[in-house]
Amino acid sequence: MLRSMTGYGLSVRTISGYRLQIDVKSVNHRYNEVVVRMPREWMIYEEHLRKIAQQLVRRGRIDIFVTVERDPTSGQQAAVNWPLVESLYQAAEEIRRRLNLPEEERIGLRDLIAVPEVLMPAEDELEDSDLMRGSLEECLREAMQQLLAMREAEGRNLREDLVSRIRTVEKLMDQVGQEAPLAVEHMRQKMRQRIQELLEDPTWFDDQRFMMEVAVMAERSDIDEELARLSSHCQQFHDLLDADEPVGRKLDFLIQEMNREVNTIGSKANYAAITNLVVELKAELEKIREQVQNIE
Repeated sequence: MLRSMTGYGLSVRTISGYRLQIDVKSVNHRYNEVVVRMPREWMIYEEHLRKIAQQLVRRGRIDIFVTVERDPTSGQQAAVNWPLVESLYQAAEEIRRRLNLPEEERIGLRDLIAVPEVLMPAEDELEDSDLMRGSLEECLREAMQQLLAMREAEGRNLREDLVSRIRTVEKLMDQVGQEAPLAVEHMRQKMRQRIQELLEDPTWFDDQRFMMEVAVMAERSDIDEELARLSSHCQQFHDLLDADEPVGRKLDFLIQEMNREVNTIGSKANYAAITNLVVELKAELEKIREQVQNIE
């Protein structure tokens, strides 16, 4: 199944009188990168959360935000971080005095409580590490399932768009194939004209030079191989869209190869109709390339 690399998930639950919220978001990235942001006292679980996310997602950057707030309805007690409170108050008073601020600017209770880690879980509330680890894991997995569902939904939309665009590429290729004989005839006429010019002035005629020009013109007029390879690439593209594994990098490589073949056709077929079709092909392939950048 095709997956996008963009998604979001959210999970909330209560543990030991505290509200636990985990937000996860993902964006496109060349590799599998997971960044975890969580309260300092819970950092011992960071690596565990990172491994879970990396097991569920093969490619993309995943940002995990862990928020912990005391649940006012739980009746649980909170411990005051007195050293931090005193340090904050003294620093605030020092700033007020140095700046000659009025008494009204003195730091208040609400200001202190709003500072992270001023109110912390009571010692006995967070002692059960198994409970904490399990709750974090359950919360993360729930958020990740939402993220994966969003990535899969967007992946389905991307697949529909890519199928439509690759079919457009195939139609343009068919038109190039129809114009190819006309391009060959155009090249043949140019060759006749060149031969006539050489025959009109025998003093400039050179057998070796003449044969070289004929060979170059003949080679430049043949785009059958490029069209055959393009057709093969398109079929591979269709097959990859139905694969059961991450295919973003393979699709990206395939688009590069298709662009190379189209550029070769453009340089070989010096014929206005094919040149115009090549411009359309390159524009369509660029749109496909942009979409492929967001596929896992």
